[in-house]
Order: sequence, then C-alpha cells, then structure tokens
Amino acid sequence: MKLFLPKQHGAWAMLIIPFWLGVFNGGFLWQHIPFFLGWLLLYLATYPMLLIFKKKKVPYYIKWTFIYMLPALLLLIIPLMERPSIYFFGLLMIPFFIINAYYTSINRDRAFMNDISAICAFSIAGLASSYFGAGGIIETLIFSFLSSILFFIGCTFYVKTMIREKKNSQFKWVSWVYHSLLVLSWLVFGLWIVVLAYIPSLVRAIIFYGKKLSPKEIGIYEIVNSAIFFILMAIQILMLK
Repeated sequence: MKLFLPKQHGAWAMLIIPFWLGVFNGGFLWQHIPFFLGWLLLYLATYPMLLIFKKKKVPYYIKWTFIYMLPALLLLIIPLMERPSIYFFGLLMIPFFIINAYYTSINRDRAFMNDISAICAFSIAGLASSYFGAGGIIETLIFSFLSSILFFIGCTFYVKTMIREKKNSQFKWVSWVYHSLLVLSWLVFGLWIVVLAYIPSLVRAIIFYGKKLSPKEIGIYEIVNSAIFFILMAIQILMLK
C-alpha cells in the first residue's frame, strides 16, 4: 500500500525544527522519542483530515486519517503519562487547526494567513517539547518559540516571492524589509549567533529573487537554509541556558 503523504515539503522543516529546538531548550528525556514520532504521525493524520473539508474523496481521506491517528495517539500516551499537563499545548493548537480547516474548505490552502496559522501550530509543538523536558516554564522557552515563528514567516515570504507572488514588486519589498528587520533586531539585542542564523535567509531572499528556480531547487536551498538555522539556534540556546 502506497503511503498517503503531504506534498508541502516546507512543512517537514516546520515539523522538525521547532520540536527539536524545544528539546535543546528544555533538556532531552527518552520519552521525547515517542513524543516526536507521535507528533509526526499526528501531522500526517491532520493532512488528510483537513482535506475532508474539501468534500471530495471523503471516505478515502477518513481512512488515512485513522491510519495515522490511531498510532499517533498511542505514542502520545507515553509522554502524557510522564507529564499530563502537556495536553494543554494540544488545546492551544485547536484554534489554528480550525483556521486551517476553514481555508481548506474554501480552497485557499496557500493563503498567507493559512500559512501563519500552520506556523504557529508547529511552533507550539516546540513549546510542548521544551516544557516536557524542563518540567515547567523556563526563561528561554519564549525565545525558542518566537525565533521559530519569525524564521518560518520569513520562509513563507520568500517562497511566495519566488512562485505565487514573483511578479508582485510590493510583496518583494515586504519580504526584503522583513528579513532585514529581523537581522537588525537580533543585532540590537546583541545575539550574534542568532544574527548569523538569520543572515542566510536575508541573502537568499535578495539574491534569488527574480531567478528562474524550479520548485525542487527552491526546496533544496530551503533545506540547507533550515539546517543552518537549526544548528546555529541550537548553539545559541545551549549558550543561554
């Protein structure tokens, strides 16, 4: 049986990076492994679940929702038994899922606000993994949370300027100003490693604009950029602890 997998390649980075930055932030427990696997399967389950709202091929999407959801819930029981209070972070994700469901139902999956909603939900997983490891709220929790959101919003701006908004000069300037302000803001706070983590995003937003890159090439460059961001941010988080 061929697996039914999401086509949004950028979502995989959003799935992985916030969660594991949260692990670096809060500390690693062995239960993080089933926690992440459960989170991965939960994401895979929500993809066909959202497609149900398009009201096409409903039985097919329901089938795949259950195929992924049941093992996801079983795996997530393990971290919940260790720290039951993490269910609160699941509740925080629900409003964002509702927003995503709405945009899916009106066939506007690529809407900017839909992307922002998904970014927030993915980043909440980073809050949960950090809280799970630390056993409570720690000072750097919000830092890792916000840095993930800001990074992926920048990725959204960039990808849109390369594909759907490539002829929109106004959107181009919004993207460039946004990336520039991010770098300048972290510079003001004196967080040099974070500055280095965001500079590649600024450079690629400017240099690659207008170039005829295929979606595959854009995706490959984004994987490299995300890897650089993750490594540098992990170093910064460890230094702040």
